[in-house]
This record gives sequence, C-alpha cells and structure tokens, in this order.
Amino acid sequence: MILDVLENAHRYLPLHKGFIQAFEFLRRSDLQKLPEDTYEIDGERVYAMVAKVPGRKKEDALLESHEKYIDIQLVLVGTDTMGWKPKSLCQQPAVGYDSEADIQFFEDEPDAWLPTPSGTFVIFFPEDAHMPLISSGQIHKVVVKIDVNPA
Repeated sequence: MILDVLENAHRYLPLHKGFIQAFEFLRRSDLQKLPEDTYEIDGERVYAMVAKVPGRKKEDALLESHEKYIDIQLVLVGTDTMGWKPKSLCQQPAVGYDSEADIQFFEDEPDAWLPTPSGTFVIFFPEDAHMPLISSGQIHKVVVKIDVNPA
C-alpha cells in the first residue's frame, strides 16, 4: 500500500509498466470535469472509473481485495478515510473470491485508517485488503485498475 500526492507519482513508475499510462490519465487537465463512467486507457490492461458517491459509515462497509488488478485511487473532492489490512491477516471472509468481478470481501476490521484528502492517491496491491468510501460527505474520485499480469 502506498499513500502519496500526485507530484511524487514519478517515484512509482518503475513498479509496473501500467503505472505510466495510469498516472498520465490521472494528470489530465480535464479530470475533474469527466462524467461518471469507465474510461479505457489500454483495453482491459489499464482502465479508469470516475465516481461521485456519498460516503458511508465504517460499520456499513467491508474490506475488499482484488487478485487481478492493482488499484490507484485518487481523491478529487472530499476525504476518503480508507481502511487497510494485509490480506494475509484477514481471517473472516464474507464470501468467496468472485473471479468475474475480481473481488473478495472480508468482515475483519482494518488495522489502519488512511485519511485520503483531495489531491492524494493510494495504491492498493493484491496483498492489500482495503475499505474505501468512508466519509460523512460526498466523494469524487478516480480509480485506475491496472492488470497485475498484462498479456
């Protein structure tokens, strides 16, 4: 898991070849104006989802993890206080892994909370269980999905 600001994104480009395209998209000058939708960047290898949603309470959310994709979650408006726990320490699966949706939910409590204000991003790898969208207000964010093993 990485928490940082866009000015430092260049430091993470060597971690995965899809990060170059992901951060180019996240630096778009019109990013704040994009409507809620899914945006193809490099087919299914790299794509982005723009969301404007009300935050939820911690007790109304579950930890989630992904096996096929890395998430880069950039908050544009609001503060998303995301929960985090190493997936290897999650002991309470809510359901089995859904390979079609690339998601598994856990009822475990997060080990840490990451207040992520506008202009900051979090990178969640498959090893990171995370609980996004925790806020008392509206959240406007972009999630870029990067295939862990692109063909």
